[in-house]
Amino acid sequence: MGTTSPPRKRLFVALMGVTCLLIVGVIYLMWWIPTKGLANFHPDLPRIVGLVFAALSLLAVLGTGLLVLTTAFGKDIFFTRFMRLVVIKFLLPAIELLGRAIGIHKDHIRQSFVAMNNSLVSSQKLLIPADRILILLPHCLQLFDCDIKVTGGIDKCVRCGRCNIKGLAELGDKYKIDISVATGGTLARKVIVEKRPKLVVAVACERDLTSGIKDCYPLPVIGVLNERPKGPCIDTIVDVEKIDSAIASVIV
Repeated sequence: MGTTSPPRKRLFVALMGVTCLLIVGVIYLMWWIPTKGLANFHPDLPRIVGLVFAALSLLAVLGTGLLVLTTAFGKDIFFTRFMRLVVIKFLLPAIELLGRAIGIHKDHIRQSFVAMNNSLVSSQKLLIPADRILILLPHCLQLFDCDIKVTGGIDKCVRCGRCNIKGLAELGDKYKIDISVATGGTLARKVIVEKRPKLVVAVACERDLTSGIKDCYPLPVIGVLNERPKGPCIDTIVDVEKIDSAIASVIV
């Protein structure tokens, strides 16, 4: 995939609504089918089981509504951190299955998921000092034929301006923020464990961002999608202004 269009939350929100309805339908069937035989044990048993399943259905509907309101108003209404867990660990896999069933490309769902995640993180109104923020970059932002490899240390960059590394290094200087370049998910996780940030601003493709956000929870991650005019994993680019804006919104 080449240049990515700006990610929108609405696709994820719409699929989340459909998933909620499907969950409620499954809960109803789980109640309706056994109740035909539950009355044989006790006449009140179908009603008791029905109340339990009704409560579960109500919880699913209220949770979905709360997520929509949180992202719509950009405010931490209730339990935003817990809702991020629900979205990341439970809703995303279900929505990806639904998307596959109805023919929506998984990268479109992942783009929308990243936008949803960013909205939930922003709604928490975090204020974090510069020394506890980490900018995590993929190595493919650097030109493939560059002789100076910046993996592990962006300060090695001579700032020739041929790729985005120059602008990102200057951004690090501007905010006095640590920047790391990783060659893959294993190294990225190692960097996060070593540096112990309170917030990560990560640049990657849809797949790696989605995986990274899931792996990092409960650590908040703001994801910025890169663009791939030459294809995946080579000479990718990123809008430095988006990263600047993300940092400015949380830095103390």
